Amino acid sequence: MIKAFRHIPVMKAAFFSSCFFVLGCENDFNEVRDLGKKKNAQEEANNIESYISENAIVKAKLISPYMLRTEGDTNLVEFPRTLHVDFYNDSAKVESKLFARYGRYYENKGKVLLRDSVIVFNIQGDTLKCDELWWDQNKQIFYTDKQVHIRKPDEKIDGTGLVADQNFKSWTITNAKGPINVPDSTLPAN
Repeated sequence: MIKAFRHIPVMKAAFFSSCFFVLGCENDFNEVRDLGKKKNAQEEANNIESYISENAIVKAKLISPYMLRTEGDTNLVEFPRTLHVDFYNDSAKVESKLFARYGRYYENKGKVLLRDSVIVFNIQGDTLKCDELWWDQNKQIFYTDKQVHIRKPDEKIDGTGLVADQNFKSWTITNAKGPINVPDSTLPAN
């Protein structure tokens, strides 16, 4: 009997300490669920100057004050604070320039979404203004199904929808509005 009384304080201490640990452990269901979620890696950079080349020939130069790159199922590069791109010909001369307040590059698809005050102009003096424009890097074309405004030195053309080559030398407006100058050589002879 004497031995039984000696073990009671030890057993009490073990019981109370195990209760303390059991009651002290609490898991939030949302925190536990979030542990199993895949987290995307993010990179930030300031004062970006990037060159796009093809077969060792510089095709474009991009300048932006801020870039955010997210890796995941679809790798995204965002330019939320404006961007400027100069497009070069094979002789390394600027053929066209692009400005936008926002850009998103889908790396896996080779496509760029440009939004908010998009302006593109070429060395001939043609200017395109729109709110949204896609650039397909693989096909080297611009396109949109939104409203566009083209200003040439002698013409003003508005419309909805556009497809243009990367250099903005050749373009087609889907639903054009406004007077369009047609050279006399294209008219049928009487």
